[in-house]
Amino acid sequence: MDAAGIEGRWDMTVQVGERQLPSWFEVTHSGRSTMVGQFVGFGGSSRPISRVNSDGTKFWFAIPPQWEQGDGDLKVEGTVDGDNLSGTMTMPDGKTFNWTAVRAPVLREQKAPVWGKPIKVFNGKDLNGWEAMGKTNQWVVEAGVLKSPKSGANIRTTKTFNNFKLHIEFRYPQESNSGVYLRGRYEVQISDSKGLPPSKGDLGAVYGFITPSDMMAKAPGEWQSYDITLIGRMITLVANGKTVISNQEIPGITGGAIDSKESEPGPIYLQGDHGPVEYRNIVITPGQ
Repeated sequence: MDAAGIEGRWDMTVQVGERQLPSWFEVTHSGRSTMVGQFVGFGGSSRPISRVNSDGTKFWFAIPPQWEQGDGDLKVEGTVDGDNLSGTMTMPDGKTFNWTAVRAPVLREQKAPVWGKPIKVFNGKDLNGWEAMGKTNQWVVEAGVLKSPKSGANIRTTKTFNNFKLHIEFRYPQESNSGVYLRGRYEVQISDSKGLPPSKGDLGAVYGFITPSDMMAKAPGEWQSYDITLIGRMITLVANGKTVISNQEIPGITGGAIDSKESEPGPIYLQGDHGPVEYRNIVITPGQ
């Protein structure tokens, strides 16, 4: 197999029973002949692929388990057909699923967006414009605040967006955790992180991919804010008044994405399955 056939970023769809779950991986050249990469599964963060192997007709790689059940490696095997891939994924517990993949879109805008009028996507009164992503909805609205009092379903906007500016305010108790998913695919992490060094897994990060320049987390129980601009793959993030990510590229979907269809608009979705959290003043300015 020509290495160029597999190099690049790939948006995967894995058939798990009746569900189609998103994954993602990237293959790059290292030195004269080695291929390496990174992988994102259904959940968790990006993790490195130390070697992508090829025998001329198929390719394969294996990585240690992260949050999956089982102690074995997660193994991916596939073949290339132009800009499409297909193959099997064997999970650490031994279960095997079929998958397909397409080349991820570049998503580089040729000109700056023309910004429209700000839209309040949360009206402060009820859940109009939102839908829970689970069997039981624990989200409630009280005194202008969108609350998840306990772990349960995630929640998303019924409307979808492409390029946008987002203002959102949030509050969490000690040791809680949430996230804001942009287009439903890229998680900006929210977690109890005051006093910690910046990392790819704490407040202000694009989870698993981009580390913020500074840790701007306030104490639990305080209201905090994000101002996020997303144009194509390029993100600028202002956390509590300070720019901590400046026009950086998001390589691919993060764990927990709604799908891997990166070329399509998507919702804002809020994580409600990692502990109590509250949101208010959610405003989107769409770009054309």
